[in-house]
Amino acid sequence: MNGARVRSTVLAVSVAALVAGAVGYAVIAWTERDASPASAREAVAEAGRWAGTDRIVFRSTAAGEGYGHVATVPLADPGADRTMSGEICDRVDATTELLSCLRTVRGIVPTFTATVSGTDGEVVADWPLPGIPSRTRISPDGALIATTSFVTGHSYATVGFSTATTLHRADGQSFGNLEEWTLLRDGERIVAADRNFWGITFADSRSFYATVGMNSSGTTWLVRGDIPSRTLETLAGNVECPSLSPDGTRIAFKRVTGSSATGAHWTPSIYDVATGEVRELPEPRSIDDQIEWLDDESILYGMPRVGEPGDSDVWLLAADGRTEPAMLIEHAWSPSVVGEGSAEG
Repeated sequence: MNGARVRSTVLAVSVAALVAGAVGYAVIAWTERDASPASAREAVAEAGRWAGTDRIVFRSTAAGEGYGHVATVPLADPGADRTMSGEICDRVDATTELLSCLRTVRGIVPTFTATVSGTDGEVVADWPLPGIPSRTRISPDGALIATTSFVTGHSYATVGFSTATTLHRADGQSFGNLEEWTLLRDGERIVAADRNFWGITFADSRSFYATVGMNSSGTTWLVRGDIPSRTLETLAGNVECPSLSPDGTRIAFKRVTGSSATGAHWTPSIYDVATGEVRELPEPRSIDDQIEWLDDESILYGMPRVGEPGDSDVWLLAADGRTEPAMLIEHAWSPSVVGEGSAEG
């Protein structure tokens, strides 16, 4: 697909008012808007309708019967009517053949699950999560699934939060929690017990990037993970929720650039893999999301609607910082680009 055609389409979308976001949006959304019993939530469409290429897969946050369901729009026409699927998820990622779905299962005691399903809607693997779903990514070849959940806390702005980040094969076989892997800085092993990992983005089937945070010092680092050796090496500080560009040359991430009464202020930024140079992008709101690349020139992220708990929109921003943010998909969250030019999914 022609990247210029996509950009010309999305630039026609009017730029919405820039307002401050609410920290911890995801958990509030899942709790307040998706609280009906599982037995009462009828599928609005057949499972597997997310499948295919040249589309954007996301979680619908539009009020009504389809709230929380996986939906898609054409990559060439993000403003088109969405196609709804039967799957209900808190966080999603997709390829042409697989869907990774993290979900809160309501009950007297809520439980949390990760499922991998195929184009026919059948679940091919599933495993429990130890806490609230946060992030998921599928490797470019579809062989690996990454998940992050909150064991304690519900936001990356919460003091003392704890995460569990794991790698699984698509059949469910686990590589274990990243906290069990060897963490290195300048070749020296770091043995801090208070470290947390989150936000994996795959380079290929053998390596990935992620965030490591130290609660005691309040610092975060970009790390590169090597799967065969089960090691992680720090690369740069103040990097959270990395996302590798389709061409593999840059990493989009959120960076702490300030704070307020509600917590950290995160600014979307770009890290050059070859030089280590960092460029902050012109987004005045705080972005608490793992960025997704639309193509090599543009990034996507979810942004909550102020005063409308549980609702959000997907926004577009040029990776070179030359344009202002623009709304791309209304009532949407957790976008995944599937098709030409996409890195993961």
